[in-house]
Amino acid sequence: MRLDRVLYVDLSRRSFHVENRPDLFEEYLGGVGVAIRLLAEECPPNTDPLGPDNPIIFSVGPLTGLFPMASKTIAMFKSPLTGNLGESHAGGRTASAIRMAGYGAIVIRGSSETPVYLAIHGDKVYFRDASGLWGVENSYTVGRVIRELEKGAGFRTIMRIGSAGEKMVSYASVVVETYRHFGRLGLGAVFGSKKLKAIVISGKYSIKIRDVGYYRNVYDEIFNLAVKSLLMKKYHDIGTSSNVLPLNELKALPSFNLKETSLENAENISGENLAQKYLGRRIACSHCPVACIHLATLREPYEDEPYFYKTTMIPYDYEPLYALGSMLGVTDPVEWLKLMDEVEIQGLDAISTGVTLAWATEAYERGIITSNETLGIELKWGDSNSYREAIRKIVHQPNEFYSALARGVEYAASKYGGLDFALSFGGNEMPGYHTGPAAYLTFSTGSRHSHLDSAGYSIDEEDAKTGVNRTPKEIAEILFREESWRQILSSLVLCFFARGIYTPEIVVKTLRVIGLDTTEESLRKTGVEILKNKYLFKIREGFKPDLLRIPRRILEKESPLGILNESFIREGIMEFFKMLQ
Repeated sequence: MRLDRVLYVDLSRRSFHVENRPDLFEEYLGGVGVAIRLLAEECPPNTDPLGPDNPIIFSVGPLTGLFPMASKTIAMFKSPLTGNLGESHAGGRTASAIRMAGYGAIVIRGSSETPVYLAIHGDKVYFRDASGLWGVENSYTVGRVIRELEKGAGFRTIMRIGSAGEKMVSYASVVVETYRHFGRLGLGAVFGSKKLKAIVISGKYSIKIRDVGYYRNVYDEIFNLAVKSLLMKKYHDIGTSSNVLPLNELKALPSFNLKETSLENAENISGENLAQKYLGRRIACSHCPVACIHLATLREPYEDEPYFYKTTMIPYDYEPLYALGSMLGVTDPVEWLKLMDEVEIQGLDAISTGVTLAWATEAYERGIITSNETLGIELKWGDSNSYREAIRKIVHQPNEFYSALARGVEYAASKYGGLDFALSFGGNEMPGYHTGPAAYLTFSTGSRHSHLDSAGYSIDEEDAKTGVNRTPKEIAEILFREESWRQILSSLVLCFFARGIYTPEIVVKTLRVIGLDTTEESLRKTGVEILKNKYLFKIREGFKPDLLRIPRRILEKESPLGILNESFIREGIMEFFKMLQ
């Protein structure tokens, strides 16, 4: 089975064909390296993100199906949230299914006139009528229906959107296998603009290995590091939600729209409390022994049947706990779970939803907006019922205010005021780290404006412990090195949680298994080139580093490294981008 096969699907013409693209996969490995090149080829300059010319690119890597935790699929598109590069990663079974279907990448062009879902079964592609699914609000229900409709054997994945995608909310997600997502930057809205309700992919291909003995030795080394060392223990035992209490103690947990940096009763929504009282099960992505996906069990009585209960399984991680918890002042774990469930049902990105609602709550508190805009909803910190009602209105957009919220906090604040406390970077709502300058440099300079870029918060936390005072240039150099290496990890495509296992030395070994002899130095050069390709696309689409907005709120609240300085952050931004020129 060749990795370099690219499936091209045209929704407008309802046609498809396959091309072999060794030119891409030999030079850029797979994943983001291939996806950014395909995006540059397929997306005309200044394309409307919600227009038919905006392509959707899915790409997997050469380690997919071969090694533990090579479990992610890359999606690339032009983001309706930022108007620039959109990149999102999802786990579940997506990567294995795409590779078992026989493809290294899938390109989706055009748009359908009527609702459709794609069924890709190996070499066959079907355009199924989705009129009966269009308008089905619950993304869970859509998955169950398609699971019944698409019979047959093989390794399978189901991607689908909820109402948020249909209504083209700029931060709508694509739900994968119920509990995983292409979350950030609005891929769900792009699906919706194409009348694409879902994609099901299955395949039966297998991967042949030349030197099985060498493969087994490398595999065992990685597997043992994953299950027998402490490197992945945090992710299995409690998960990323274990970050809540340490960040709260460090006074780096953004709360109440970052009016505060710690939260009273944070222990209620901590990973430890959720694991002790609500954890229902742990599940894993395909080909991963860690099982970092934590599902809470929410048990609610039916109103008319007091002795009958509805049980719902709800995923939880640190970022949703921050965005829908501390940022909104929601500390009751049951109320938080209900709020998270609403986000899941509608098919929204949890981070963008929470940060946007936090801005709206402060704007309401300040009188910038009133009940006229909210249609009578009183936005109050900690009031999960009001937030759930507001989420439904963001999706259905009954007036201009909710339509503005559906376009993200940057747009809403630009229209109504309150930009100083609108927490977004590059147009993308901020993650949950007020640790210091390196975190905000990550949000500003990372290719996705996401905490899963260069992880500057870890630099801040280290500096807070050691008392080191780094210059903007020193921080920028560390972030650049990390960000360029992450382009290799996400070209292979590996889960970033496993970055401590997949050191350059081990990565070189894994590539020898597939017949690619390379060096760490060569890989790092490729990583820089991929990062430059992303930067060139962003510049082409209007990105200007010197015009990045820095919310005043982050300069007002003390971090573990003191009050932040705007000039310091801007100098670091420019130092980073100098290295890309």
